[in-house]
Order: sequence, then C-alpha cells, then structure tokens
Amino acid sequence: MSGNSDFQDRMLSLGLARVAEQAALASAKFIGRGNEQAADQAAVNAMREQLNMLDISGVVVIGEGERDEAPMLYIGEKVGTGNGPEVDIALDPLEGTTLTAKDMPNALTVISMGPRGSMLHAPDVYMDKLAIGPEYAKDVVSLDMSPAERVVALAAAKRCDPTDITVCILERPRHSDMIAQVRETGAAIRLITDGDVAGVMHCAESRITGIDMYMGTGGAPEGVLAASALKCMGGQIWGRLMFRNDDERHRATNAGITDFNRIYARDDMVTDDVIFAATGVTQGSLVSGIKREAGWYTTETLIMRSKTGSVRRMTYRTPA
Repeated sequence: MSGNSDFQDRMLSLGLARVAEQAALASAKFIGRGNEQAADQAAVNAMREQLNMLDISGVVVIGEGERDEAPMLYIGEKVGTGNGPEVDIALDPLEGTTLTAKDMPNALTVISMGPRGSMLHAPDVYMDKLAIGPEYAKDVVSLDMSPAERVVALAAAKRCDPTDITVCILERPRHSDMIAQVRETGAAIRLITDGDVAGVMHCAESRITGIDMYMGTGGAPEGVLAASALKCMGGQIWGRLMFRNDDERHRATNAGITDFNRIYARDDMVTDDVIFAATGVTQGSLVSGIKREAGWYTTETLIMRSKTGSVRRMTYRTPA
C-alpha cells in the first residue's frame, strides 16, 4: 500500500484519463496518413498541455528520451502546476507511431503515475522481457529459462499442452532463434510489429486476447510502463537490461543503475501504488480505437488503480 498520503490516486485517475484521451484525439487526424513524426508530435503536445493543468508536482521519469534528444516530455522534465503531490510519471504519448501511420491495430496513448521515487529510472536501452498473466504461482517461468522451457513450464502450470499456449513476440530479426525455439514446442506465436506495452498487457487479459505469455527484447522504458500496467491488472513481468556498447552502459550509470546483470521483477520496476491510463488510437484487442462519425470522435480509455485493483472503461464523445 502507498505510504504517500498526498497521492490521491482516486482523484488523480480521472485527470490522468483526460491526459491520455487528449493525446489520442490529437493523433487521430494522422491515423493512416503515413506520417509517424506528425502523429507522435501531436500526441506529445496534447499530453504535455494536459499534464500541466493537473495539480501535481510531477517529474517525467520515463519519457520521450534524454533532454538533448527530446524537446518536450523529456526525462527529468517537470510537469503539472507545482501545487500538489510529488509524483513520478511514465508515459508514451503514442505507443505505436508506425501502427498509427499505417492504421494497424493496437496503437495506444499510455501514461502511468505514482508517488515520487516509485518507478525505476530505466535508461533508453534494450531490456529482455518476459511476462505472464495473474493466474499463476510466483516464478513459474524465468528469464534464465530457454524460450522452449518457458512454454513447457507455463503449459504445465496451466494444465494444458504446449500446443494450447500462445506467445506474443515482437517481429524483429533478433528474435528469429527465439521464434524457432517456441515453434518447436508446438506453441502458437502472435507476432506484433510494434507496441510491446500493449503486447505485455495482453497477457493479463488472456481470456479476451488469447495471449498467455510475452517474451523478447524491446525498450527498457516500455518495460517500466508495462510493469505499471501489470501492477494494476495483475500478472508478472521480469526485465534484464541489455547493453550493446559503452555508451549505453554510461547511460545506465547516469540513470543510477549499479548492477548491470540484475533481473527486475514487476515490483522492483514499480515499487509503490500507481495509476495507469491507456486510450485506444487504432482498433485494439484491449481498448477500442477512435471512431469518427458525422462530426464526432469517440474514444475508449482504460483507467486502472493498483491500490484497489479497480479497472474502469470510459467512453468519451466529443465534436471532431
């Protein structure tokens, strides 16, 4: 439970939903238009504007990048009115810029908020990730297992055959060996082109999405966002930072990382109660995409609070 009495998660959750909504609406005009940069910039601008209306003293700990790479919503940027609780904010104004530009499924706007110091300051490097849903005992699978061992272990825990398991993996050349190993078990694979926060979230709602496990390497900041979602939805996630060169190790050191081989469990990445909001941009498995009809936009937003485990779906209709 949160020890921060100033962090009124119930009151802040509706404000956070509005932040996610407005970012999604701003990117709506770029759905299917082939311009990733314009879609992302529109979402960033709207999210920042809405955040600065909230009565919080916020710091972006997971954002658009280092200060010299991102003019807005950069890591370390202060947001909010400055009047209110001190909070950490993790965000991705448009998770799936390519998905949005191509009008492909599961683009989201994503934001999470917790008391100051509650989120891992993950450097912008790769993270090896593994996630499963909430219905399993602790540590049924692990990052130290091979991909095939994970499938077999999860199938045993689920009391089913490996052929009944579906694994979500980001479609990248670096995952070709992993994909081959998973396929050898007979398990099914749902390949996604982008958006691994949504990919991890799908594990927590396997009855809806049909996905039992997520594995593969992707951005470390997205790993913290995904951990925030699973903190609210239930489920387990593990992450281990991966470094390709000394520059990336230097980034990690600057972010306060001392143990480069550490495996972070969900509650290591997010140590306190958080609230999480995601609005669908394109049509998705978890939330509906933005619908446009006769001069109106309709959005669907998922708002979750880890303190209570509550999940709220909110529909918002506004003139286009």
